[in-house]
Amino acid sequence: MKNILTITLFFFVFGATAQKTATIYGKILNDEGEELIGVSVYNQKKESAGTTSEVGGLYELEVPADKNLKIVFDYIGHTIQIIQVEKISEGRRQKLDITMSVLAETVGEGATAVGDRPMETGGMVRESAENLRIIPNSTGSVESMLPGIGLGVTAGQGGGALSSQYSVRGGNYDENLVYVNDFEVYRPQLIRAGQQEGLTFPNMDLIRDLSFSSGGFDARYGDKLSSVLDIKYKRPVDFKGSAEMSLLGGTAHLEGSKKFKKDTTGYRRFRYLLGTRYKTTKYILGSLDTKGEYSPNFVDVQGYFTFDLTRELQLGFIGNYNRSRYHFIPAERSTAFGLIDFALNLTTVFEGQEVDDFTTYMGGLNLSYVPENRENPLYLKFLASSYQSDENERIDILGDYLIGQIESDLGSDDYGEIVAVLGTGTQHQFARNYLTSNVTNVEFKGGIEFAKGFEEPTFNLTEAKDKVEPTIRSHFLQWGIKYQNESINDKLNEWERLDSAGYSLPYSDQNVWLISSLKTENNLSSNRYSAFLQDTWTKSRDSMELKITYGVRAQYWDMNKEFIASPRAQVLFKPRSKKDIALRFATGVYIQSPFYREMRRLDGTVNTDLKSQKSFHVVGGYSWDFKAGKVPFRFIMEAYYKHLWDVVSYDLDNVRIRYSGENDAAGYVAGLDLRINGEFVPGEESWVNLSFLRARERFDGVDHYKYEVGSSDSIAVKDVPRPTDQLMSISVFFQDHLPKNENFKMHLNLTVGTGWPFGIPNNNIGPRNTYRFSAYHRVDIGFSVKLWNEKWKERRPKHPLRFARGSWLSLEAFNLLKVSNQASNTWIKTIYGSQFAVPNYLTSRRINLRFRVEF
Repeated sequence: MKNILTITLFFFVFGATAQKTATIYGKILNDEGEELIGVSVYNQKKESAGTTSEVGGLYELEVPADKNLKIVFDYIGHTIQIIQVEKISEGRRQKLDITMSVLAETVGEGATAVGDRPMETGGMVRESAENLRIIPNSTGSVESMLPGIGLGVTAGQGGGALSSQYSVRGGNYDENLVYVNDFEVYRPQLIRAGQQEGLTFPNMDLIRDLSFSSGGFDARYGDKLSSVLDIKYKRPVDFKGSAEMSLLGGTAHLEGSKKFKKDTTGYRRFRYLLGTRYKTTKYILGSLDTKGEYSPNFVDVQGYFTFDLTRELQLGFIGNYNRSRYHFIPAERSTAFGLIDFALNLTTVFEGQEVDDFTTYMGGLNLSYVPENRENPLYLKFLASSYQSDENERIDILGDYLIGQIESDLGSDDYGEIVAVLGTGTQHQFARNYLTSNVTNVEFKGGIEFAKGFEEPTFNLTEAKDKVEPTIRSHFLQWGIKYQNESINDKLNEWERLDSAGYSLPYSDQNVWLISSLKTENNLSSNRYSAFLQDTWTKSRDSMELKITYGVRAQYWDMNKEFIASPRAQVLFKPRSKKDIALRFATGVYIQSPFYREMRRLDGTVNTDLKSQKSFHVVGGYSWDFKAGKVPFRFIMEAYYKHLWDVVSYDLDNVRIRYSGENDAAGYVAGLDLRINGEFVPGEESWVNLSFLRARERFDGVDHYKYEVGSSDSIAVKDVPRPTDQLMSISVFFQDHLPKNENFKMHLNLTVGTGWPFGIPNNNIGPRNTYRFSAYHRVDIGFSVKLWNEKWKERRPKHPLRFARGSWLSLEAFNLLKVSNQASNTWIKTIYGSQFAVPNYLTSRRINLRFRVEF
């Protein structure tokens, strides 16, 4: 009898409460401002019936009155939004408009939130392009900004202000994946110096946002050892454009869409993005030690077009033409180096020239299917692309040099003059290298969201119901298969002659020898087959969230007949805590199948039996969102360890990587990355990154050793530094504005890092990488003023820029402190057996003026 009375009382109270209601209403849009029809809207506790949005994205939801609520907005392929709503009085109506973003994990191309923490983004750091366009940047590439965005990223010792190459957690430049709208992006193979580099594929004006992982990334990404950069281009709605001019070149872009008449499937859109860029580094190259006539010209044109065939089916095309032409006629060089009490100077007079031409073409098609059906939604995407690179180097430069000791005694009459000649001779470099590469691939991938639902709590009369939250569970299964054909045609013909005091080196009384000579021709064609399977399981309740992602990649390459499989997994956990923290653990096997450059030995022959390089990653991370006063900050810390085997050893010279072409080494990389970002100045985002790492390797069958300081005695060592070993690096980006005028801003970019190791050419195996470059430190600064904002139209109706949405002018100083950072060495030998490492310095201070207008 008591049980019957209790149940009766429960239904009576529940029914009485349900009659006291209020109403929430509003409009639901996507990131592009389009109305979303069919969005499920309901109270998270399910105390009342839910509803769905109708034509125009409009919805109306009846909810219990006088209660704090959490309203759920759930739409296929989009991030679930849970909005806290304060108590609404009985009978009142409250407006709530919502903008929803597409899931980053779907195979479609949806928007992603800016500044998401690793907990929310699968361990990836995410940034909007709007936050990056203002940063002083001498290369004009988004890759040059990664040292400030990602964890454990360094710009490298070789390129400096001229190169967009980057190293991640002890890896080299070839170990990084780059995607643009799911298409993998490739780079030219023959580039040997930063001044040859042109414009990279990603166009800053077309980018909406980017995601970056420094390691431990998902199985859905490809087969590289170090990192992944995932870039998404805009999906425009309104007509917009921009134009920019500076002393280093210019850019322009147009974007927009056309909305077709509504039919039975709804509105259809044709969207377009067009961008062109021109860059010249002649002004910057004028600060190098080697003087002459520099004529670098780099051009890039690309477009991205999409058409909605139906509301569920979208067709896209991306096309790119990129040409980098570098013409250099050297005249003379004067480089001072050495010690205070042993100052040296290299003087060289040149004849000849260098002409390099790198032309790339890329075209890609994609067909995406994102269904409106909410029952086990299935996402599908088909991609096909072709990339071709035509590269040639033509070098014929003769240099007559003199190395002398400089008088460094300030009291001497000969101060600054050459007092002793240590060597004279001639260095002759010749190259006629031609490489054509083509990569064509077809890929099909998909995803299905299933087993999504709610686990209701057990009702307890002794517990207030508004304190009990349901548990949300979901799975997202993804898969993909890919076929890729690669063809390479490489003609290599280069040699170097070194003469000292009239004797060719190496010296012979019978023959005239070259110090190096390569002449080969290689033609290769191969096929790769790859696939992946990945599942993401998510559970959330109240402020707690648990996300487990696990999957496997597999690949077969018919060149070396190798099959590889790489399982990967990560756990992201946000505990229920007063502190807003998140934890991450990732592990897996990461395997990099060789491309042509790794296969080519130092003698120019190709090792077609070369196996994949392999690594095992362990990454542990912690992030904490906190406030200092009322200002929000985020602290991120990650520790990692990478075990490497079947490594293909290499040496770095500027940005040129020269591989051994053999699986001849093993090693490890361990490190710690720290980052804090927030508004150190209210309204201006800034960040500080600090990294420590140790990268070591050991050669198979080699006894490594090092020399004691100040002695010729050697000491056996277990391992030696890898070419990218860098104990510490720090990057700082700081923004500020005038106290009473935010239209005047300052942007400071600081980079400091310990020097990378290097060794003596042709003697860098046993005593490997025994020397180090000087520490790298560089400061770039920019001052910008907003010339126009469309919000000023009412008070400035006759302004000459009133046609534009905005405009600003920036004055930038690259390498503000005029530091002589070292990129590489020129090695000079004498007939007496002496050898000098003459430093090749990077560019000095340069001032740039930049003007940009957006309309």
